[in-house]
Amino acid sequence: MQRIYNDFFGTFGGRYVAETLRTALDELEESFIEAMNDEDFIAQYSKYLKEFAGRPTPLMFAENATNELGGASIYIKLEGLLHTGAHKINNAIGQALLAKRMGKTRIIAETGAGQHGVAVASVCARFGLKCRVYMGEVDIKRQRPNVFWMELFGAEVYPVKGTAGTLKDAVSEALRDWAASHADTHYLLGSALGPSPYPDMVREFQSVIGREVKSEIERLGLDVDSLIACVGGGSNAIGFFYPFLETSTPKLIGVEAGGKGQGHGEHASRMGGFGKPGIVHGYKSLFLLEEDGQVGETHSVSAGLDYPGIGPQLAYLGQKGRITFTRASDKEALDAVKFFARTEGIVFALESAHAGAEAIKRARSLPRSKAIIVNMSGRGDKDLFILAPYFDRDKWTDFLRNEYTEYSKFYSFSEK
Repeated sequence: MQRIYNDFFGTFGGRYVAETLRTALDELEESFIEAMNDEDFIAQYSKYLKEFAGRPTPLMFAENATNELGGASIYIKLEGLLHTGAHKINNAIGQALLAKRMGKTRIIAETGAGQHGVAVASVCARFGLKCRVYMGEVDIKRQRPNVFWMELFGAEVYPVKGTAGTLKDAVSEALRDWAASHADTHYLLGSALGPSPYPDMVREFQSVIGREVKSEIERLGLDVDSLIACVGGGSNAIGFFYPFLETSTPKLIGVEAGGKGQGHGEHASRMGGFGKPGIVHGYKSLFLLEEDGQVGETHSVSAGLDYPGIGPQLAYLGQKGRITFTRASDKEALDAVKFFARTEGIVFALESAHAGAEAIKRARSLPRSKAIIVNMSGRGDKDLFILAPYFDRDKWTDFLRNEYTEYSKFYSFSEK
């Protein structure tokens, strides 16, 4: 069946790029549309989702959390159980297969928290593709475990300096690389943003999340009040929400990074009245901008939400009123990690914990007969070096000091 895609969502989206990238984007769009109408491609994609990524993921009834809060029934979509620990691999597999279909031999990607980078590095190893991942130097420092995994998979992790040394700078550097190398290189962008056709393409590959959720809702006969997802660029959210966009129910709640305050550079909330229309990274959307139009600083305890813009379809749906946007602070997200760990034995990634925090607040006002579904877009293994000092600083400091002493002894001995 022929699928129709959009260059624009209302006034947002588009393709605002230098002439050097237009050929690459035209080629990508043509190949993407052909692939999505090719039953063999869809079958191959589905095969890798099942056999390599580990789909379908469970929809778990969080019974203990529900009982403790005394309100709505909370269900959690466990995308964190996927190979490499997050939803990012859904899109990485799809785009890597598309790259091979186009005859590309090299993949470049950007990453913030590192989950997209790990997924891309893993998929490139599986498919025999060269891989370079651009990552802000600040994010490299706070997400060192994911850097280790990327390099173990054979990827080159390229540290990007810049005004903030975070995801924004990594995207800019990846686009510069692609402009000079697109003859043999595919830019495997990780979120539902950037120049067309990326917002449509990433959403399409991530919509498997929402399709599975919709099927489970029907099977279980749930009366769902709301679906809740964290929103950075928005790949997990738009994939989670997609099958429900044309209906008035359930409510769709996107949770942005409230950070540590509402001042300049203290958060990453674009839809909370702080975002302004702008064109950045090849697309038009709402961004955190300075008075002179330059991209503003952001902050979040979660590297994956620390981005100044939002995907164009999400911005449009927010303005249209189909998606309601809220925000959770750093502290609320950290507290949500602890709450679900203690009640359900699962550890949310800090990004996903923003959605968990909203679920905690929302559940108390609803009856047990109503369901809330939270997308746990990733698990929190990657955040160990942030979580442990926050919850038990003294013991963690002692552990690291001891590990460093033992490490030094071992390598001093082994070098003799």
